[in-house]
Order: sequence, then C-alpha cells, then structure tokens
Amino acid sequence: MQDVRWKVLWLGFTLLLASLIVWALTDKVIALVFLCTGLIAYLYNHLYWLNKLLNWYKDPDISTMPIGSGLWENVFAAIYHEQRRHSRALNQLNSTLEKFRLASSAIPDAVVLLNASNQIEWSNYPAQTLLGIDLKKDMGQPIVYLVRHLDFIKYLNSHAFKDHIKVKSWINQESTLEIQIIPFGNNQKLVVCKDVSQVDKLEHMRRDFIANVSHELRTPLTVVGGFLETLGDIKGAVPEHIQNYFSMMQDQTNRMRYLIEDLLALSQLESSANAPEESEIDISALLTMVLNEAKTLSKGRHEITLHADPSIDLIGSPQEFHSAFGNLVSNAIRYTPDGGEISLNWKMRGQDAVFSVVDTGLGIEQKHIDRLTERFYRVDRSRSRQTGGTGLGLSIVKHILTRHQSRLEIESEFGKGSTFSVVLPKSRIIQKKVPQPTA
Repeated sequence: MQDVRWKVLWLGFTLLLASLIVWALTDKVIALVFLCTGLIAYLYNHLYWLNKLLNWYKDPDISTMPIGSGLWENVFAAIYHEQRRHSRALNQLNSTLEKFRLASSAIPDAVVLLNASNQIEWSNYPAQTLLGIDLKKDMGQPIVYLVRHLDFIKYLNSHAFKDHIKVKSWINQESTLEIQIIPFGNNQKLVVCKDVSQVDKLEHMRRDFIANVSHELRTPLTVVGGFLETLGDIKGAVPEHIQNYFSMMQDQTNRMRYLIEDLLALSQLESSANAPEESEIDISALLTMVLNEAKTLSKGRHEITLHADPSIDLIGSPQEFHSAFGNLVSNAIRYTPDGGEISLNWKMRGQDAVFSVVDTGLGIEQKHIDRLTERFYRVDRSRSRQTGGTGLGLSIVKHILTRHQSRLEIESEFGKGSTFSVVLPKSRIIQKKVPQPTA
C-alpha cells in the first residue's frame, strides 16, 4: 500500500514537472493542454483496467485474470493471491464437509438439523430409514409434516428437552425409537433418533425373568418361613444349642421374603405402561399411618416427629405414595444410630409440595448420591446386610415418583445426616381450607 501511494505521488509530480517545463519552453495554454491530456490519459488507463476487472468478476476464473500494468499490476496481483487463498480455503471446507457427510452417514443413528422454525436444514441417511426423511425432497419442510407422531409433536412443542422419549415407529411397528432433541446455536435443534428395539426386548426379557423367578421363589420361601415360625412357636421343638442357628435361618428367610416382595413390586412398576389409578389422598391420614409404622419399626430407638401442613392434599395413587414415603422413612431408621432424630415434614416450597425425611444418621458421601437409586447399589454392603435392607427401596421410590411426574432430591453430608425430599408438581396439589379452632 505504501508503494502504491509513492507511485501515485511520483506520477503526479512527474506530470506536473513536465507541464512546467512545457510552460517555460512555450506558453501556459500549451502547458495546460499538455497537463489535461496527461490527466485524461491517466484516467483512461484506470478506466480501461477497471473495465477489465469488472468483466473478469462476471466469471472470476483465476486462469483468465488480467495481468495489468502500472498500479493495476499490483491490484491484479493482490486479487490473484487472495483468490488463490480463497480457493484453497474453499477446497479445504468442501473436503471437511465431505468427510462430515461420510462420517454422519456412517452413524447408525438418525440425525436431523432444524432451524428456529423447526424446518429441516440437514439430515443424514439413517434419517430416511428411521424417520422417513429424504433430504433431497424434504429440505426446508417443517419436521411435523413428516414426523406426525403425537408424542413427538408434544415433545417438540414442550421445549422440555432434558429427557428423551420412546415411541413406536410409524414406519415399522415392530421397532421402538428413542428420540432426543438437543438445542444449540440460535434457536436451532438437533434431533437424534436411534432404534432401541433390541435393548427394549432385552429389558422386557429381564423384567419378565425377574418377575417369574421372584414369583416362583415366593411360594417355597413362604412355606419355609411358615415352618420356621411354627417350629419356633412349639416349646422344645428347637434344641437350645441350635437356637442361634435357628434365629439366623428365620432372619435370612425373612430377608429373602422382603427381597422377593421388593423385586415383584419393582417389576410391576416397570412393566406397567398404564398410569396409576389416582384419587385424592388424605395426606394427614397417610402421614399418620407412615409415622405409626416408623415408630413400630424403630421400637423406641429414635425420636421421630411429624410436621405437616394439613391444608395440602395430594392427587395420586395412595398405595404407591404409601410405599414411597414408607421406604424413605424405613431407610432413615435403618441408617440412623440409636438415639438419633428423624423428622418427617410436609409443606409447600414455592409452587411445589415437598415431603422430606431428615435424619441425623451416618450421612452419605457425595460420590455415592447420584447412584443411590440404582438397583442393589449399596454405599456400604456390610452395613446394609446388618440393617436388613434389600437395595431396592430407592429404586421403587424413583419409579413411583416418575409415574407421578415427581422427583427425588437427596442432600447429605457424611457424618452429619441426610435429607430425602419428594418434590411434587403443582398439578398434583390440592389446597384446602382448614377450619380454625374457635376460642
């Protein structure tokens, strides 16, 4: 750029000096004519090469670029180098896009890119097989015109994309699809869909196996347990020197029975596709029942209190909520040392209703909290065996709450106790007026 300015200044100075020399040798009119002629020639040269540049830009092929002269030689050289750089960048971009297309086609999952209006901007080949979307025909079309499954449309319009949904395929009725929408960019969305038919079948087989085995074990365990109880009730039937072994047999039989009952309950919750039978729950009566059961289980070893807002009732399955609340309270009793305190609370928190169980027990390290609702997960296996837990209680609680659009929150600090809270949405809450006591 510095060289161009100097060349322009030098050319102007040369033309002006030549005009002054002509003026000195002749007269000022001839000098003025000479200056004007030089300027016109200079402008014509620029217009000539500018026209060449405009004509080239109509079909910008690097091989046909003019060479130029003078200042324009520098201009065309700069454009030439920029064009070459642009061509290299474009080739690299095309190569990257081609690799991306090949990679996306190799992904077995369907991937669809939507714009802010939920119109299809791009999709890979598996999207045609799983979702029936052909990019060549359907680009720019709203996805709801092509994927007309009601559950998917509700999911798309809900803007609640944290979890995925499972739907039966509308292309192959024997297939089950798992769809996840991932928001990104400027209100864009990425729809990822995969065929989970085999996983779904294996899960059904697992549930059926557990249910069948549990059911088959239930009868012999009931018979064995009954015989052990009968023998225990007959005076002198069990020799004194084997009383300890006999008590261990009864404890282990009871533990197996509890495990079978929990497995059957969990299997029933997992396999039930229908919504639970719901009714208005008298929460005061339910919590009083849970409190009495807790005191019976504790046998006076803990101080158990109940603080409940009587103006809040609940809509749901009474049996399932009884099971969920009871599991949380029994866990608190099992893992709170003798003399500890357990508090049951029922109150509003914002627009949600919350049932919480607060204990002064052993507490849980943070690394274990995310896995507590997994089947058979135990923080301390030896401690669980001593307390008689099955490792399924929190899994049952999680499934019950999921069926009621609710969630479980866990707060704990090792050595200082835990708080397990059931958070219920506004849609399941009934606010009622409680008569005030008369003076």
